[in-house]
Amino acid sequence: MQFMILVAAQVLGLFLTAIGLPGLWLQVVSLGIFAWLGGFVTVSAISVGVVVVLALLAEVAEFLLGGRYAKKYGGGSRAAMGAIIGGIVGALVGFPLPLLGSVFGAMFGAFLGAFLLELTTGRGASPALRAGWGAFLGRVVATAMKAGVGVVILVLTVIVAVR
Repeated sequence: MQFMILVAAQVLGLFLTAIGLPGLWLQVVSLGIFAWLGGFVTVSAISVGVVVVLALLAEVAEFLLGGRYAKKYGGGSRAAMGAIIGGIVGALVGFPLPLLGSVFGAMFGAFLGAFLLELTTGRGASPALRAGWGAFLGRVVATAMKAGVGVVILVLTVIVAVR
């Protein structure tokens, strides 16, 4: 029964991650509780630690990818910072779309932040639009990457919990 609850929490976490909510952390916590309830016999503290590290790396990468893509598309440091800040604010504010509001909010926020801060360089609207587009694409890639990490965590969880 505990294993089935663990798997359900993992699947729910994966779904939440895909819609921009902190689902990776539900996956981490559920594995941690399962390990703790089992006395860390079936699932070791090392396994839980690996999952924590994966989730932390995914979180860091999620915020950095918008800025990285803004620079890749011609933006400067301001555009990169705007993409990071805009992505965070956009995710928190959201977008008026059920379930996917925070995902689209982060994407739009990254675009807007990179665009607006790149405009302050005086290089014009065209480079600012390219930087904003790059930031938007970076958030798309970040969302896909984070969902991929969620799948990896789910698979690792099932492997270590079945033993």
